[in-house]
Amino acid sequence: MPVDLQTLYPKLIHLMLDTVFVVDRDNQIVFVSDACEALLGYRAEELTGTPITDYIHPDDLAVTRASIVRVMNGQSHVDFRNRYVRKDGGVVYILWAAFWSEEVGARIGVARDVTALRQAEEELRFLAHHDPLTGLTNRLLFNDRLGSALRAAHRHTHTLALLFLDINDFKGINDVHGHAAGDRVLCAIARRLESCVRETDTVARMGGDEFTVLLTDVPSQEAVAEKVAQILAAMAEPLGAEFGAINMPSCSIGVALYPADGEDADTLLSHADDDMYRIKRQRCAVG
Repeated sequence: MPVDLQTLYPKLIHLMLDTVFVVDRDNQIVFVSDACEALLGYRAEELTGTPITDYIHPDDLAVTRASIVRVMNGQSHVDFRNRYVRKDGGVVYILWAAFWSEEVGARIGVARDVTALRQAEEELRFLAHHDPLTGLTNRLLFNDRLGSALRAAHRHTHTLALLFLDINDFKGINDVHGHAAGDRVLCAIARRLESCVRETDTVARMGGDEFTVLLTDVPSQEAVAEKVAQILAAMAEPLGAEFGAINMPSCSIGVALYPADGEDADTLLSHADDDMYRIKRQRCAVG
């Protein structure tokens, strides 16, 4: 018995997990498959007869109009991404494949929800440039920002400061209270350091219990000394009751100034590291 394809095709379209849209020359939706309800939260009858541009995220409207022009000029667009606003106000990321049909007098597009993929991509980008434990900038991104800051400081004859921090006796916390407790302390340290700097500055975890702080466009050496004192004061505050018997460790801070202590990243990092160890040795001698 022959298969009635004319009857079968509409059923197949509505079985698709991706959403099929048919949109006329005036951007009016003339057909949408049943999958649209999962995608945008609207039933097909709610969308039919309305402008598809009403549902595009405002920030993506201009680039989407450009894609529409491209498709209507006969160029298929099979890898276009944009955002739509769902009926419940949420935002969904969509990957489109679309073409213009002269026979139908409309453009036909297939929309796939790639919100989860987008979130995974953003997480991977974040992890590539941030410390997974504390969420701080990692060594790779810090070095990139330091290089950019040095170029800007050179152009504008500004001063910048590089602080190198080492947590004193941190190994004792891990040994006595365990590494999980040590990780919680490192996160607390990260938040305290962030609270001491401006948005234009950078706090990074370089590894273990070592941190760096990049202070851009500092007005004077005195201002740097004040910032160091602020950080030391923040670090001296006791931990909360949720940390139990763990005491907040102190830190040793080395300082390097551009251009006085060096004009390139390696020299400044080496100077700040040496200065930190000098302070640490003084502390041990006093102790």
